[in-house]
Amino acid sequence: MALRVAVAGASGYAGGELVRLLAGHPELDVVTVTARSNAGKPLGSLHPHLSSLGLTLQETTAKTLSGHDVVFLALPHGMSGNLGDAIDARLVVDCGADHRLTSADDWAQFYGGDFAPPWVYGMPELGTQRGLLRDADRIAVPGCNATAVTLGFAPLVKHDLIETTDLVSVLAVGVSGAGRRASEELLASEILGSASAYAVGGAHRHNPEILQNLRSVSNEQQDFALSFTPILVPMSRGILATNTATVRTGVTLGNLRSAFEEAFAEHHFITLLPEGQQPRTADVLGSNGAHTQVALDERAHRAVITVAIDNLGKGTAGAAIQSANIALSFDESLGLTTIGVAP
Repeated sequence: MALRVAVAGASGYAGGELVRLLAGHPELDVVTVTARSNAGKPLGSLHPHLSSLGLTLQETTAKTLSGHDVVFLALPHGMSGNLGDAIDARLVVDCGADHRLTSADDWAQFYGGDFAPPWVYGMPELGTQRGLLRDADRIAVPGCNATAVTLGFAPLVKHDLIETTDLVSVLAVGVSGAGRRASEELLASEILGSASAYAVGGAHRHNPEILQNLRSVSNEQQDFALSFTPILVPMSRGILATNTATVRTGVTLGNLRSAFEEAFAEHHFITLLPEGQQPRTADVLGSNGAHTQVALDERAHRAVITVAIDNLGKGTAGAAIQSANIALSFDESLGLTTIGVAP
């Protein structure tokens, strides 16, 4: 018998994608969806592609969400910090930022408001996280940009192949990465045929999360410095991250590729492409896959790592379901695919 599932924030992009993916999950059945200002509306009025499910949005309260086996929270930051602990459910998975950070100082600097204790971090490909996810009852899903940057740098940090005080990431991000409300406020004339950087100068909220991740796989207490710049580009969804760092003396391309092959050998959602083939966001669209590539710029003495993910797939909803599968002792690929939608 399938487990009963509730999705809070189902009116948003991430919440809608959760419902879409869960509709194909053989062990999880979405019976309740909630929203704030859109409570009372049919889910299909906001997500026409989900009309056939016949679900109506209810109010987002602990009472509404309690009593389900699994609850997914797709809420703005600051909203799930107190709500999560008040929900009576076997498993609660938070797609927001509230339970990602371990440092109260980082939370105060980048988010503000009350600091919520960290939950188990939902990135099975990072260090020992897979083991921690087994039997977890509270999970914090990584940020989408943090996922793309972490996957690019973590294998090289672990093997001490790059200078950790010289990490640079530039990301091309689809408009859905800004969230539904922000995306609806953007005029088509401001997006089509244009690209613009945002949260420049170390201001993006995923900065401390990325550094927290990289420190967790470091072999020693290294210093870290990251320059991270997202760029809003005219595509609906997807992230292409270009990550670069100075390599340590004597490091070869073979060393770089070996680090990636070892890191992701047992993680079938992560693909290291053949040499010379670059990741494209179109190839991972709608999937939980991540395509990676690593090159060595010998003139500049820099490793160049490109990573493509769907920000609503591996970047949010897919990662949430993958982590939930592990916590519930299911095959982690249930309801998910590595195959993108062909262009």
